[in-house]
Amino acid sequence: MDLVTQQDPTGCGIACVAMLAGVSYAAARAVAEALGIRSDDPALWSDTVHMRRLLQHYRIRAAAAETPFSSWETLPDTALLATKWHRHQGIPHWHWSVFTRSAGGPLVLDPKAALKQHRRRDFGRIRPKWYFAIEAQP
Repeated sequence: MDLVTQQDPTGCGIACVAMLAGVSYAAARAVAEALGIRSDDPALWSDTVHMRRLLQHYRIRAAAAETPFSSWETLPDTALLATKWHRHQGIPHWHWSVFTRSAGGPLVLDPKAALKQHRRRDFGRIRPKWYFAIEAQP
């Protein structure tokens, strides 16, 4: 899976869908905008509806419900992780990242543009709250 970094402050979800779909950030952002999803919408941090619509556009199947994170070992081969979960003015917020099991071992692809290392294996520092399992694509 190729890494895609976010180009907008709230674009982590768009970047994660771009990674899963194998497209560029610009292409995924254009599709999002055509679907009425603005890349600067703070709801991308606090709602799953936009992500589900974008995933559906690319025919990427995600689990119907959020699964609480329990351990790295129990994650499926591919998952969208809700990390950095917190409440801001009473509203849940999180950062999206992609978890994958690759030939080189488990890995988190973090789209945050400011990071020096986007391919993360420092699992003790990453604190997922929940995830969506992503089904294998045909």
